[in-house]
Amino acid sequence: MPLTEFLVPDAVLPNLKAASKKQALRDIADHAATVMGLDGREIYEALLQRERLGSTGIGRGIAIPHGKFPNAQKLQGLFARLEKPIDFEALDHEPVDLVFLLVAPENAGADHLKALAKVARVMRDPLTIQSLRQARDQSALFALLTRTPNSNAA
Repeated sequence: MPLTEFLVPDAVLPNLKAASKKQALRDIADHAATVMGLDGREIYEALLQRERLGSTGIGRGIAIPHGKFPNAQKLQGLFARLEKPIDFEALDHEPVDLVFLLVAPENAGADHLKALAKVARVMRDPLTIQSLRQARDQSALFALLTRTPNSNAA
């Protein structure tokens, strides 16, 4: 499952300004609402509820907030690179600067898990992480996120 199945260029934010985890989630939810045609408040509330279960900060400056939404018609993603790292209560206690939001329909089931696994694979590659932090703009970030290192990796 390539990321192009659920990530579009308009859903890539190269320099999101946020001073806190809540502000980052709110701003990401608002932008996701615009790009995905969903309710931003609903996304934000669901993300906060998910974070109460445990941080989606997976370590090395990366967070993958996610949730299932009744009004979502398909899997959709949004990537944000934060202008400055913030405390995200990550597993390794390191601040987060790379956030990949995954929105799934309530009945997504295995597709949601496959998409999460794909995002995690892309986001755990050290060269990709370094490149994402150094990329200049939205199109460069999108290209990095959606490239296929080799034909067997999809």
